[in-house]
Amino acid sequence: MLDNFKSYSSQKENSPVFSIVIPTWNNLDILKNCIKAIRNHSELNHQIIVFINEGKDDTLEWVKSQKDLDYVYSPTNVGVCYALNSCRKLFQADYMLYLNDDMYVLPDWDKILYDEIKSLGTKMFMLSATLIEPTDTGNDCVVVQNYGNGLDNFQEEKLLSEYKSLIKEDWSGSTWPPNIMPVELWDLVGGLSIEYSPGMYSDPDFSKKIFEAGVRIFKGKGDSLVYHFGSKSTKRLGKNTGRIQFIMKWGFSSKTFTQNFLNIGKEYSSALNKPSLAQSKKIVNRLKKIYYSFK
Repeated sequence: MLDNFKSYSSQKENSPVFSIVIPTWNNLDILKNCIKAIRNHSELNHQIIVFINEGKDDTLEWVKSQKDLDYVYSPTNVGVCYALNSCRKLFQADYMLYLNDDMYVLPDWDKILYDEIKSLGTKMFMLSATLIEPTDTGNDCVVVQNYGNGLDNFQEEKLLSEYKSLIKEDWSGSTWPPNIMPVELWDLVGGLSIEYSPGMYSDPDFSKKIFEAGVRIFKGKGDSLVYHFGSKSTKRLGKNTGRIQFIMKWGFSSKTFTQNFLNIGKEYSSALNKPSLAQSKKIVNRLKKIYYSFK
């Protein structure tokens, strides 16, 4: 596999604050929109690394033509786990931020995250920006407001005029992109676990790994806002059985972890403590593991 990966990185004139990794899979127009927003709405200097899966829509050629983009290219789709892990060799910043190509960052998004990082006084954290999504999926961590579910109906000007009214309180339970952590923390737990390839449930698994390493700050910033069109690549994927994989690996479900360990969706108050699960929940999760072990 490594023989198939081709990469390019230019030495930046100014040290970047974030190394932003964006996996993409034949989504050139929406990738351009994502990168346009980073260029236009970032306050700080960042390194942008694009992982190109296949690139049959001229993604590779376009990325090569952009002087400020670094990249790793795979002629086949290897999913998000291999994608993010393979970009590690290109990181030039102290902080790694994972962003999907169907996301559009809004003004001050990065300064808000960086100011929070500087206030924490520790490297043991994972932060997330807050997503604005067009449809209600029952996720308490996002803001629901429809500005389009694709480029053909994207109400960009309306979004830019209204986004400040969508700010919410900081929330607990950072797991999915856009999320940021120190590169040292990424290295400590070995990045994403490739057994989850192409990537379903690799997010809560990574959060569980850093939780085991001692991280107790999983915080979403309610005023760092990013619009999300919604799973433009994952809908095309053949998905791994991540829910079962998580139970078999950790002994309980990802839902148990995010709700009982990370307090996901609740207003952020302080660093987390390791919970003591109720005996009934322990039994339910043990039975689930036994059930899946025989399937």
